[in-house]
Amino acid sequence: MAKKIRAPAATSAKPNAQIDLLDLDCVSEPQYVAGSTREYLVTSVPQEITTKRTVSSKEIVFVAILVAASVAVRLAHLEHPNSVVFDEVHFGGFAKKYVLGNFFMDVHPPLAKMLFAAVSLLGGFKGDFDFAHIGDIYPDSVPYYWMRAFPAVLGVATVVLCYLTLRASGVRPAVALITSACLLFENSYVTISRYILLDAPLLFFIAAAVYSFKKFEVQQPFSINWYRLLLSCSIALGLAFSSKWVGLFTIAWAGVLCAIHMWFLIGDLSVKPATVWKHAITRASFLLGVPTALYLLMFSIHFNILTNDGDGSAFMTSAFRSGLRGSLVPRSTTAQVGYGSVVTIRHVNTRGGYLHSHNHFYPAGSKQQQITLYPHLDAHNDWLIEPYNFTIPEDFTQLKDGVKIRLKHVVTHRRLHSHDEKPPVSERDWQKETSCYGYEGFGGDANDDWIVEVVKHETPKEYQENITAIHTIFRLRHAMSGNYLFSSEVKLPLWGFEQQEVSAASSGYRPLTYWYIETNTNERLPESEKETAGYPKMSFLAKFLESHKTMWKINQGLTGHHNWQSDPQDWPLLIRGINYWGKDHTQVYLLGNPIVWWTASSCLVAFIIHVAISVLKWQTGKAVATNKNVFNFNTQMLSYFAGWAIHYVPFFIMGRQLFLHHYLPSQYFAILGLGHVFELVVASSTKYSRPAYGALVLFFVGTLIFYNMLAPLISAQEWTQDECEASKKVSSWDYDCKTFFKNKLEYRHYTPTTSVATSTSASKSVVETPRAPEQQAKIVESPQKVFEEPPKPETHVGQLPEHLRGEDEAPHAEQEDVATPQKDEEVPAPVDTIEDAEKVGKNEAAPAEEPVVEAETVEVDPAVESVKEVAEPVVESAKEVVEPVVEAASGAAETVAEAAHEAAEPIVDAAQEAAEPIVEAAQEAAEPIVEAAQEVAEPVVESVTAVAA
Repeated sequence: MAKKIRAPAATSAKPNAQIDLLDLDCVSEPQYVAGSTREYLVTSVPQEITTKRTVSSKEIVFVAILVAASVAVRLAHLEHPNSVVFDEVHFGGFAKKYVLGNFFMDVHPPLAKMLFAAVSLLGGFKGDFDFAHIGDIYPDSVPYYWMRAFPAVLGVATVVLCYLTLRASGVRPAVALITSACLLFENSYVTISRYILLDAPLLFFIAAAVYSFKKFEVQQPFSINWYRLLLSCSIALGLAFSSKWVGLFTIAWAGVLCAIHMWFLIGDLSVKPATVWKHAITRASFLLGVPTALYLLMFSIHFNILTNDGDGSAFMTSAFRSGLRGSLVPRSTTAQVGYGSVVTIRHVNTRGGYLHSHNHFYPAGSKQQQITLYPHLDAHNDWLIEPYNFTIPEDFTQLKDGVKIRLKHVVTHRRLHSHDEKPPVSERDWQKETSCYGYEGFGGDANDDWIVEVVKHETPKEYQENITAIHTIFRLRHAMSGNYLFSSEVKLPLWGFEQQEVSAASSGYRPLTYWYIETNTNERLPESEKETAGYPKMSFLAKFLESHKTMWKINQGLTGHHNWQSDPQDWPLLIRGINYWGKDHTQVYLLGNPIVWWTASSCLVAFIIHVAISVLKWQTGKAVATNKNVFNFNTQMLSYFAGWAIHYVPFFIMGRQLFLHHYLPSQYFAILGLGHVFELVVASSTKYSRPAYGALVLFFVGTLIFYNMLAPLISAQEWTQDECEASKKVSSWDYDCKTFFKNKLEYRHYTPTTSVATSTSASKSVVETPRAPEQQAKIVESPQKVFEEPPKPETHVGQLPEHLRGEDEAPHAEQEDVATPQKDEEVPAPVDTIEDAEKVGKNEAAPAEEPVVEAETVEVDPAVESVKEVAEPVVESAKEVVEPVVEAASGAAETVAEAAHEAAEPIVDAAQEAAEPIVEAAQEAAEPIVEAAQEVAEPVVESVTAVAA
């Protein structure tokens, strides 16, 4: 019979409380049993260990110290700065939209944002502040103090959870206290917990999950506490996942640890196979089922709150938008589509929007009128369906699959056209330019012909033969070239107002050629015969899937360069931080405490070396980890190293913008690992435990020194340039020391600004909020600082850029359309403000081109007189230009001649010869100017005279 090797009897607890807290042994000897075939490790946890790793009443003093110090550090001076800091622009703005119920789109799940909105609502916020710019002063109506206090309180709780986690994983109380105090005074964690940002709630939920799992590990399997802690861990995982997708990494970490546990359970011959299966099923059910249920619940609440149309709806399909209150997307339209129908045609597989044109032209290629996709409802989206070879019949004629048609742009009277020209932006050989070609009264040509082809597998059977609004998915094949109308995510430059490019393609991804008709009107269809088509009401699951497709697509699109982004390989070394805010000669800059940061990173490297050496020793047959403290260190450090790696390594394969704050979850695991390094040092120094504690205290003192040195950057406190320069231990720490005064006395005589902040060249907001397809980020510059404003929509309003005006603005090989809007036609105003941008986002009529004012009938004589009045100044101006030129040339010649005459005769002759070309050149220059003035004046007079006649 196998003989069980028992651990030595536990030593009795010492009566002195101080000794208990310093030297409490929370680690048991690993128990191995010699089985019939092999030796195995016993996986059950002794009840004594469960008790010792539970916080006792004697430790309340330690916990109270941590709470008091954390409150003092994290909640002090939350009211300063009293203006919008960093991404408070976005997450404060989201809180406003939750309060108002206006739909928005963000790349993060909704829980943390909803919590901030709840706090703001409890504080009396009515949604009357926009959080529009970094540096905007908070009015009294915004409870920003309480909105900042919420993450600060969570930051306090995270410090306490760090202590409890270390205790649950076998660290003695005094070591857990020192390690948690290092987290308490870690500058980056203090900074992110003082502002309206998602990081503090995320880290709190991750810390709660880690603590629950570590506590779960030392419970008796299938006991009440075992189930309770497994459920607690699952809830915390779900809350983390519902705040940011980084929480998915934490779920993966818990899964990896469960897999390790299962490996040891399978190896424990005393555990029955049925028990192993029970472990596996129970853990998987809790750790996967509960987070999934919570995640779905949070999105259900999110959709139920945001019931009004908002600026984020531009990212969604029309079916989604039609369910929002106040949306201008039609809930229904005329179903039958025929000749004479005025329709809007929407692209299926991008969020570019509607087939669109406007009275602006390509700068190259055919130089004909632009064709784009535009995401907002607008009169320039309307197209008239015409037969390709005859006029529109008086009676309604249903459009069929395979019919050849022409599409006439209603506003500019030009037709959808394609030809053998390269597209304006894309450089693929299989793409050709599409344009609008023609003029009022022009009958069109063969390049205007398109064949409608129904996509059978995407269209319900009853809508495949007759083209039906909303339900029929079709392709438009160019009759002459065989290319299909195509659009991808490619955007036109500024001359195309950054709208989405449309081309004709012979190849490419087939679904990018799918279109459908969203709105349809036809005067030829009798009212009695009209049928309606509309979007079906979307289920929660359909909304959930669509929102996640959009979130993923937007997240992948955050690839533009940012001044404060950094690379993952830089994060463990703390190469640089992020500038959050700058104003009034103060600054907020996210930077970690280098003592804690670099030591934690060094411990991770040391652990990798330790594992490599241990594996080599084991391969040679030597015993490893025979000491119980080393065994516990290996076990716990492996779990925290796995947490660090799982939260860190995926960023290396992400193509989006990355910043230092993405590393904070990994750094939390690194700090937990640092605590176990401290524990190993103290446990291994049995005879020298007091000197070991002295070393830890010195480490903590160093942490305090660096915290105090960099503290002014946490909450924008007064600082001098010399103090700032002295704090830069690494040259790549790029906070701007010139921001601060040279002497603190200067702050006493300085009056802080009370208006919107001017920004510093050292700062831009990290914009993770998605931009609508037509939006462009604007940079507001000033002598002091630069911040990135939230993006606002750009439309096709206004003239072409300077380099495209003039002759290039006219269309090539066609007559320019001179049609103008009717006098009673409403033309929306341009988007100039954030409020206007939000109105556009809510599907209100998008800004259109400026109308051309029709000429009024005028009397002959006043018109002729007006032209004369215009012409005379032109001629006079020309004369004024010519006369000084001649006078200057003559004066120069005379001066040269006189000087030369005084010197010598030969020089006089040379001067005269030099002067004559100057005078002739001046006269030659003068003549074209006079002639040009006459040529300008004469046609104007003739034109007005002809109009008057």
